[in-house]
Amino acid sequence: MSEKKIPHYDVIVVGAGSIGTPTSLFLAKAGYKVLVLDPFASVGQGSNKKAIGGIRATHSDPAKVRLCQRSIEIFRTWKEETGDDIEWYQGGYAFVAYREQEEKALKNLVEKQKRDYQLNIDWLDHGAMLQVSPDLNPKGLIGGTFSPEDGSISPLLAVHSFYTQAVAAGVTFHFDEKVTELVIEQGRVVGVRTPTASYSADVVINAAGPWAKEVGAMAGVNVPVNPDSHEAAITEPVAHFLEPMIVDIRPAPGSSNFYFYQHLTGQIIFCITPSPQIWGMDQRETSDFLPMVTRRMLEVMPRLKNIRVRRTWRGLYPMTPDGYPIIGWTKEAEGFLLAAGMCGQGLMLGPGVAELVVRMVQNKITPEDEHILSFVSPYRDFGGQEMLK
Repeated sequence: MSEKKIPHYDVIVVGAGSIGTPTSLFLAKAGYKVLVLDPFASVGQGSNKKAIGGIRATHSDPAKVRLCQRSIEIFRTWKEETGDDIEWYQGGYAFVAYREQEEKALKNLVEKQKRDYQLNIDWLDHGAMLQVSPDLNPKGLIGGTFSPEDGSISPLLAVHSFYTQAVAAGVTFHFDEKVTELVIEQGRVVGVRTPTASYSADVVINAAGPWAKEVGAMAGVNVPVNPDSHEAAITEPVAHFLEPMIVDIRPAPGSSNFYFYQHLTGQIIFCITPSPQIWGMDQRETSDFLPMVTRRMLEVMPRLKNIRVRRTWRGLYPMTPDGYPIIGWTKEAEGFLLAAGMCGQGLMLGPGVAELVVRMVQNKITPEDEHILSFVSPYRDFGGQEMLK
């Protein structure tokens, strides 16, 4: 592939979503010439616009903890540093326990989160949890964990801000342009082809979300990412009464957990994790979702019963077998870097992953980066399970 015949970039990013867009921005700020290619008409039109906006560092996986801690720092100061309002709201996360099983699991986890990661999270008993969220159903409530530094943002405002900042920093975005081939010469990825053009590059980053497996296969790389459909909904805006994201990890028929919060603008936004998982690319809403999730929500917070639902939607979680992201250089093709499989948490992982990826491209990873990368390697055995995925 001749540099003289086709446009050359230092880095090509495949995907303009929650990972690819901030990655392009931070690469440009580091001095790289960057091209972002995306099959959709504008930024964040894949999984990003389907996210509900929750941001937390309170995970069970050390890699996610560290990456999201950095993301929270970036989101929290974003308006001050850029002037862009992404509707950051630090309401916290509350994982509630109405059974001994969840009490035991959450207490064990919070001990590890505090000891190993120094997270600001505590177990609260019945009375203390009701002080955090007075509208929780007190009947049967044992307590729960509360992490006050977690919060929420607007996915659309955040990705748009990353995009406008990236364009200002010199990043080139080509929308409606799907990557159909990775060009490989002597075992190295040297560029990409689309239906309309070819581009060369020193590095190609696969940040294609639910389509990462398809892009990886173009280089002979198995990227074990499979899309799983999740439904969500939003209500009319009401006066603010709910601070934290409420998460109930009790399994029930049709779902393994559910969660909801009140956005800064007043709407209640909620989602459910289906059980069994719904594999595939189908993003059509179902008639099962609202009856299932509202029944569970009203059991936990009866006050919600008269709020009207405005709309529902369905998005794709790019799932890995163990619930951990996939970040790392490929062995099969030199110069090909994976930043995929965020398991529906790409929004909260995005800025932290982006900074890590830039250090990888610069060959300036730190000892802490090496520790993180050991958990998210594309070549791990995928045998574990992230508890709060």
